[in-house]
Amino acid sequence: MEGRLMQPEQFQQVFNRLEAEVQKVIVGHNDLIRKILIAFFAGGHVLLEGVPGLGKTLLVKALTHALGMSFKRIQFTPDLMPSDIVGTEVLTDTSGRREFQFKKGPIFAHVVLADEINRATPKTQSAVLEAMEEKQVTVFGESHVLASPFIVLATQNPIELEGTYPLPEAQLDRFFFKLLVMPPAPPELREILKRTTGAEIPDAGRVLPDDNGDLVNAMKQLLRQVMIAPPIEDYVVRLVHATQSDGQNGGAAKTSVKQYIRFGSSPRGAQAIILGAKGNALVEGRVHVSYEDVEKITLAALRHRLILNFQAEAENITADQVIGEVMKQVPRQ
Repeated sequence: MEGRLMQPEQFQQVFNRLEAEVQKVIVGHNDLIRKILIAFFAGGHVLLEGVPGLGKTLLVKALTHALGMSFKRIQFTPDLMPSDIVGTEVLTDTSGRREFQFKKGPIFAHVVLADEINRATPKTQSAVLEAMEEKQVTVFGESHVLASPFIVLATQNPIELEGTYPLPEAQLDRFFFKLLVMPPAPPELREILKRTTGAEIPDAGRVLPDDNGDLVNAMKQLLRQVMIAPPIEDYVVRLVHATQSDGQNGGAAKTSVKQYIRFGSSPRGAQAIILGAKGNALVEGRVHVSYEDVEKITLAALRHRLILNFQAEAENITADQVIGEVMKQVPRQ
């Protein structure tokens, strides 16, 4: 792609091929696959939440095969140390001289699966923060740049509370999307059994070439060039502002919503909505963002950025319900 700009039709073609290859392996979850790919080309990271056995790890592996990029899986456990993730200095003997050399950890891959990230201690969780935000890690005062492109796909189990450490708000906010992995419907379950219990197990084919860096960068650049009209941008601002509680920037949400909110979304929420909407527009063959694009992305971009209060917990009110009500209350224009 060096020397010429990518066209929207090329973006759509490559994106559709990536989706199709992953769908050879993963039954259902089409919207989930699309949003993960949108986050990848928007330069963000994704938090996947679902009970065990729903194919989260298989989905990430299939995506990596289709992208043709390096992959590492980190199983987060309570005894995992930060050095197990980022790497450490080891003493080596080179030509009769002993010196320290940096041994890279599994974070040095294009696609990193942080499996059950909420099982590690806060100290270890924080080791992922710099990598996600700065695309580098610092070991003994020396910075080491990570691979490019780079995406962290983290999973967490929502039901096992014993032995888990909930992610702090600062780390949750660094995830571009939070996506919920739902159990399959009966027809999907039958198709899963057909694909996984037969003689041949499908695999995702490679879509991107070996020298995929230029292609991915061109797709990322094109995504950011998608146009968004000022009224739609204002709509995003009003959506995010409506999640603010009374004491937070004089929030504009109505009482039925703000009574459940302790803290609303940060500006990163608005950024994720706009970039996600731009990606969705490109996938659907448009070079401008529509209100529908914004509404398709808002839940994934905001659900992990709202901090609900005790009243919401007592009444079993979820962030998705609050965001749904905000979207009903905030007019498009």
